[in-house]
Amino acid sequence: MPGSRTGGPPVQRAVRRRPEPPRPPSDNAVRRLYTRVQRAWDRPLTAYYLILGGSLLITVLGLVMVYSASQIKALQMSLPGSYFFRKQLLAAAIGTGLLFAASRMPVKLHRALAYPILAVAVFLMALVQVPGIGVAVNGNQNWIALGGSFQIQPSELGKLALVLWGADLIARKQDKRLLTQWKHMLVPLVPVAFMLLGLIMLGGDMGTAIVLSAILFGLLWLAGAPTRLFVGVLSFAGVIGVLLIKSSENRMARLQCLGATEPQSGPVDCWQAVHGIYALASGGIFGSGLGASVEKWGQLPEAHTDFIFAVTGEELGLSGTLSVLALFAALGYAGIRVAGRTEDPFVRYAAGGVTTWITAQAVINIGAVLGLLPIAGVPLPLFSYGGSALLPTMFAIGLLIAFARDEPAARAALSARQPRFGRKRAGGAAQDRGPRRWNTMRRRASAARSSGER
Repeated sequence: MPGSRTGGPPVQRAVRRRPEPPRPPSDNAVRRLYTRVQRAWDRPLTAYYLILGGSLLITVLGLVMVYSASQIKALQMSLPGSYFFRKQLLAAAIGTGLLFAASRMPVKLHRALAYPILAVAVFLMALVQVPGIGVAVNGNQNWIALGGSFQIQPSELGKLALVLWGADLIARKQDKRLLTQWKHMLVPLVPVAFMLLGLIMLGGDMGTAIVLSAILFGLLWLAGAPTRLFVGVLSFAGVIGVLLIKSSENRMARLQCLGATEPQSGPVDCWQAVHGIYALASGGIFGSGLGASVEKWGQLPEAHTDFIFAVTGEELGLSGTLSVLALFAALGYAGIRVAGRTEDPFVRYAAGGVTTWITAQAVINIGAVLGLLPIAGVPLPLFSYGGSALLPTMFAIGLLIAFARDEPAARAALSARQPRFGRKRAGGAAQDRGPRRWNTMRRRASAARSSGER
């Protein structure tokens, strides 16, 4: 180090430091994070990804739980342990094809399918009541045997038929400005819905009838039915429901099991409801482990169908059940978002009907497992075992995906996306650009050099 002019040791000068800028308060960081999340949540493709991802996650997790919950039942029936899982996997594969086909169909084709699907559903639901064709399962005659171990439940197709046909009917009446008259709002929507309900109740399936009623009320609500008209229809349906419940000892017994904590609660046997609570209570926070359920060893009836949520709580714990609830909540939010942002009346009513169907059925199933609602015998959508319920539901999910893709902002975002590799070079027409050059890491590195660099 050079010395000073006087020959003495060098004098170190003090380095002036710039004052540090004031740190932003912590609330600004939280606000920035909230703004970033809100901006990502408001993107055009959010509903599309929520519907697609949520439905696929529910289906995959349902396959895992069906395999875990049905092994003991299959072995008790002298069948392979994976018997029910393989049938559900086949139904999920077919349902995936239906989902993809429905998601690629234009809205006009969906509307054109409304009447054929309704006609097929009514024919099959009437065919159930023909002796020798209809099959009774657990006291409800709502099945048709196809040969071997394969059966179909036409009432599940009736849900999809009511959504499509009802949405098309209300949309056409809205275009003609007829919904201001109460008779056009009710006729023929309510009579056709009551016809479907009558065919279902002939077989004794009260749970499916409740879900179908929820779809009807959802369509009327979206159509802007006045409060007095809505309350009138709801009151009439409530009176009919009370009469049907009081006319059946089995339905009265299910109603008396609400809040039961012992399997034998007085003269009523509440074995299934109570053991569902036992399964949930023994799961804890993280569960006993996948496949380690105790209640599925013959203690809990319908462990892989109506009460699969109880086995999920026992094996995956509170974290697993909350994850399932979060997926259904995301699916419901996305459906409401699609229905609220569209300008097409048919899309609004169909998306609202599908969302009402899935959320109402999930609430009824989970409420029965938790002991908050009577056991209605309806499966958990996309989750429980049963191909007859899975196929129409996955087609309905495909409808939601198609509607989410058809939004103007989502359509523009999808068309603006380019593949990660092989992007076209800017400038000039496509035929003048020469052969395509792949956008690899090596090409990016060479393009970064200057022209004279070696």
